Amino acid sequence: MKSLITAVREHDEAASFLAWPGDFDLARGDHVEDVHLASGAALEGFAGDGAGGTFFFCGEGGEERPVLYADSEGGAALVAIGLPELLRLLLVAPWWRDCQTFTAEESRKLAAEYLEDMPDLVPRRDRAAAALGLALALAAEGDVLARLREVALGIGKDFTLIFTPEGEPYDPLFEG
Repeated sequence: MKSLITAVREHDEAASFLAWPGDFDLARGDHVEDVHLASGAALEGFAGDGAGGTFFFCGEGGEERPVLYADSEGGAALVAIGLPELLRLLLVAPWWRDCQTFTAEESRKLAAEYLEDMPDLVPRRDRAAAALGLALALAAEGDVLARLREVALGIGKDFTLIFTPEGEPYDPLFEG
């Protein structure tokens, strides 16, 4: 079975949607700072965003590993368990970074702003998901944001990113 990373690279439309509005680029996997996980588990940068943030796989294994996101301002959070979950988040709610309350109301407001700028967002998203073999029917905005909250504020407490030169932890991206 083909990896999702390979599928993204092979499908221009999916890669284009993930690049914008998803702000996810497989060519930007290098983090600008020296960092490590407090647990000592492996950390592998595999994608980034336009503002200098990085997506990391945590631990050993493949695309099923937990995914931590670190921004360029010293904030970090576990955002998904596995690449399929991350890509669903990016496809369904590309505004996830701005969702501080994780509510459907907040998401609807952010979605309206995106749709105003990008009226073809939903059909583009659906084509990208189909190209990657990801089912979105069950992944409503509320569901993916509830899962983000569960991962970031629950499981994510065990994934503290440390700025290695100073031994200082990154700040949480989300408050619980």
